[in-house]
Amino acid sequence: MNKKILLAILPVIMIACKQTPTNKTGTSGNADTAKASVFKPANIKEQMIYSRAIEAANWGMSAVNFDLMVQATKKAGGDYNQIVIWPKLLDWMNQTITPNPDVIYVMPFVNTKDVGPMVLEIPPADSGTVVGSVMDRWQMAMDDVGPAGLDKGKGGKYLILPPEYKGAIPAGYLPMHSGTYLGYSLLRVVLKSPGEKGITDAVAYARRIKLYPFSQAGKSPKTTWLDASGKEFNSLIPYDFNFYESLNRVVQDDIWLTKDQAMIDPLKYIGIEKGKPFNPDARTKEILASAISDAKQWFKLRYEDMFKKPFYEGTTWAFPVTEEFGTDVKSNFADPNSYPTDMRGLLYTFIFFSAKHVGEGQWYLMAITDKDNQMLKGSENYRLHVPANVPVRQYWSITVYDAATHAFIRNFTRFNRSSQSPGIQKNADGSTDIYFGPNAPQGKEANWIPTNPNGTFELMARFYGPDKTFFTKNWKLGTVEKVK
Repeated sequence: MNKKILLAILPVIMIACKQTPTNKTGTSGNADTAKASVFKPANIKEQMIYSRAIEAANWGMSAVNFDLMVQATKKAGGDYNQIVIWPKLLDWMNQTITPNPDVIYVMPFVNTKDVGPMVLEIPPADSGTVVGSVMDRWQMAMDDVGPAGLDKGKGGKYLILPPEYKGAIPAGYLPMHSGTYLGYSLLRVVLKSPGEKGITDAVAYARRIKLYPFSQAGKSPKTTWLDASGKEFNSLIPYDFNFYESLNRVVQDDIWLTKDQAMIDPLKYIGIEKGKPFNPDARTKEILASAISDAKQWFKLRYEDMFKKPFYEGTTWAFPVTEEFGTDVKSNFADPNSYPTDMRGLLYTFIFFSAKHVGEGQWYLMAITDKDNQMLKGSENYRLHVPANVPVRQYWSITVYDAATHAFIRNFTRFNRSSQSPGIQKNADGSTDIYFGPNAPQGKEANWIPTNPNGTFELMARFYGPDKTFFTKNWKLGTVEKVK
């Protein structure tokens, strides 16, 4: 082998030799603690399969994330052009990535390829309020809905159009021009009051949402609903060979975006080609499994780096998204000199959904370490101080996730506390202390979120309806502190 080529690929080969076994789909074990694999590329061809497979995982993560939710929907008995609803607050059986347990989830999935434009009707914000976005299959928001969206709380008929739609836009509709045939909306109906009444009212409001083909408009079209409560809905990222089977569906099920056509040949090299079956041999499967396992380690390191720039100085809270990515989502990636696939790939390892105007309807902060910059351990006890007068119009919440999966901890029954949690205790000054640990501190059960003593966890703080004053940072969320 040419000496220059050998020197160029040696560092990558060394990385490949330090593989970790994969984490099976839907498991909650921490794959990072597993033994290293013995994968070693036999030649430059195998090395290139491995390298291109890692790049493919980064590029395709958001679409794979979407595909996994579609597969979970189908397993639960649903399909495209239907609405999945959880008419109860989410429990651990919803194994999606960092979901919100405080609201009623409504998820319409669409496919305009055969039926043409689809209509998504959002009711006015009267007896309820909806927060959410209409997205393409890459989970890039076309626009938001509800009070922070195009209808400004007045309700409206959103017309989701297939690629290169040439027809006229009828009066009274809000057009959503999609670059893909497939897509979905993540809609959250906010409870106006705590407890069962709040849930009942929110579900009644959610059921006013409609989804149907535009061709059926004016013909009393029927909306097909799938009740997913009580069913395991698992769309966790599979860091094994199954990832590439999902990626193959991504390529087969929709059209190529012009800006993504540079990936045609790299994907072909690992066996994924539009119009052809994906049937790699045993050795290629082994290489792909090793590649996605190492990609997971790469994502993990980059994820931790996102917390080096805190949202509030002196805390460990961060908004783990780059400004460039947020700008590109707002502009529909109009800048020809910007296409942050690295941020997109990382982002969709720990969330799903994007908002066109994040910060108007909702804002998110995450923390993975305590005040001393130590990882949050489920075997330890912690306290978080939430100062009084949180600058939000709707509510705030703190949610615990399994750090290994970014999902609810399996078999647990409580994941969060919020300003709407029944019985939550406030301090004399109006502030609130939230506690985390394997056991509730005496007398603080209402303010406690349980953790798994055998793992690590992460936190997400949600602020629905943030006031403009929230972003002046005069109000500041406390930092998680270890307590005895």
